[in-house]
Amino acid sequence: MLSKTNLLIGFAAGYVLGSRAGRDRYEQIVAGAQRLAGNPRVQEAAGRAQEAVGQQASTVFDAAKDKVSSSPS
Repeated sequence: MLSKTNLLIGFAAGYVLGSRAGRDRYEQIVAGAQRLAGNPRVQEAAGRAQEAVGQQASTVFDAAKDKVSSSPS
């Protein structure tokens, strides 16, 4: 079983080692995400997905409204 001291030492070592490489890796991840988000194919797929969700939401809303209005009081 790990003692609190061992746990704190492990956490501190991981933090120090992770922070050294962390900023560079973070910048790489951000740059990759921005490239992906700016890709026209991704933009097109996101637009289609948003449209499909909007259509489904409308259908679900109408069905729920019909169910509520037809339920006995």
